Amino acid sequence: MRSIYFIKILFFLSISNCFSNTIFAQKTSRPNIIVILADDMGFSDIGCFGSEIETPNLDKLAGKGLRMSQFYNNARCCPTRASLLTGLYPHNAGMGHMTGNPTKEQGYAGDLNDKCVSIAQVLKPAGYSTYATGKWHVSNNVKDNGPKHNWPL
Repeated sequence: MRSIYFIKILFFLSISNCFSNTIFAQKTSRPNIIVILADDMGFSDIGCFGSEIETPNLDKLAGKGLRMSQFYNNARCCPTRASLLTGLYPHNAGMGHMTGNPTKEQGYAGDLNDKCVSIAQVLKPAGYSTYATGKWHVSNNVKDNGPKHNWPL
């Protein structure tokens, strides 16, 4: 008789443990990620970096988020975009220069190569939705029926 009570107690304890793990488990929240890349903008051109120009919305984003204060950008927009999108040096991504004058020389194809993995490709399996707007400018393949191995989304 005691063994039946003991088994019942063990059974209910094991079930209650399962429910408590389910009920009290905290959801891990992923941060929202917004990346803004602006051409021809200096380090101190927005308020949060000391500008005299008021940029209240950007300042709010910066105040609640992560501000990058140690970085390097390239003199040209295409290599900078390639680095930001892939985390690679521009030459490793195939964008050592602009898209308008590609060469066969390694690193200067004017097109993100197919060995690159973009930030969108990394974030999607983690449950993120990605969106890009503005000029893409890291590919010569811009025709609707052309290859899309390196399109942004």
